[in-house]
Amino acid sequence: MQLGMIGLGRMGANMVRRLVKGGHRCVVFDQSRKAVQDLAGENILASTSPEDFVRKLEKPRAIWLMVPAAVVDETIAALVPYLEADDVLIDGGNSCYVDDIRRAKELALKQIHYVDVGTSGGVFGLDRGYCMMIGGEPEVVETLGPLFETLAPGRGDVARTPGREKIGGSAESGYLHCGPNGAGHFVKMVHNGIEYGMMAAYAEGLGVLRGAGIGAGEQRGSGKQTADAETTPLRDPELYQYDFNLRDVTEVWRRGSVIASWLLDLTAAALTEDPELTQFAGRVSDSGEGRWTIQAAIDEGVPVPVLAAALFERFASRGAADYQGKVLSAMRYQFGGHQEKPTDGKH
Repeated sequence: MQLGMIGLGRMGANMVRRLVKGGHRCVVFDQSRKAVQDLAGENILASTSPEDFVRKLEKPRAIWLMVPAAVVDETIAALVPYLEADDVLIDGGNSCYVDDIRRAKELALKQIHYVDVGTSGGVFGLDRGYCMMIGGEPEVVETLGPLFETLAPGRGDVARTPGREKIGGSAESGYLHCGPNGAGHFVKMVHNGIEYGMMAAYAEGLGVLRGAGIGAGEQRGSGKQTADAETTPLRDPELYQYDFNLRDVTEVWRRGSVIASWLLDLTAAALTEDPELTQFAGRVSDSGEGRWTIQAAIDEGVPVPVLAAALFERFASRGAADYQGKVLSAMRYQFGGHQEKPTDGKH
């Protein structure tokens, strides 16, 4: 099958490579000429513009957009003048499902089909495959089946869920038609919201382990706790005399622990490479899905305190809580004359 891919970044380029390896043919385009040139080769046809890209595709065309959510609309606008009835546009990025519903309606007026595919797999997808959550018209999604089958990880060596053999379907292979337009990105949105919570739980737990030597003055990064009027004293220093090897802790958790996961695998790998994580400043970005998940939960009246806290923690990591901290310090100074402690711990 032939597919056109626009967006050859961290995921798009490897998706093309996996498709070609699986016997498909691809036409590619990216704003970066180098990205296009790096892929040009057997069964991969380069293009120089949106018009050239569309012209090189067989009808009815199947075009996959692997671009940031912020530029999906302008990318579609650049393509539409050259598209025809029954062509299919696939958005495989992290768009908001609300935008999918709108786009599908707008494109339907031109008899162009729209499919949203929440895609998970990151930089490991070339070898591991991509988990895909799909929204769109059933018959259109079915025609794209060979592409999804190639991109998906397949059943591999993952143990089969008991009773699953009676159910069937594509979920075991790593891709699922979740429902009409927007459904794919809705499921991926919640997937990423859960990811925020899981990541925060690991980070917070490791933080508690890292600080467990405070009674012996071994709290790495902050030094021995001082005793003064502005600091609650550590009542039982003898209870916090540990110096845990977090590299080894994460490794042992990977072996049969109930909290084992791929995220833990990646954490263990990062700590093995750099136990103090010196290359990171701790400013954690959020690409939107966590926010949209919280908004959907509010609209649905569903409580999601863990997911909300994980999102707000990311805001705080980027300095968004700095002003709030200043307000708190100001109030403490006003009512009690409390001075802020210097960040270096000196008086």
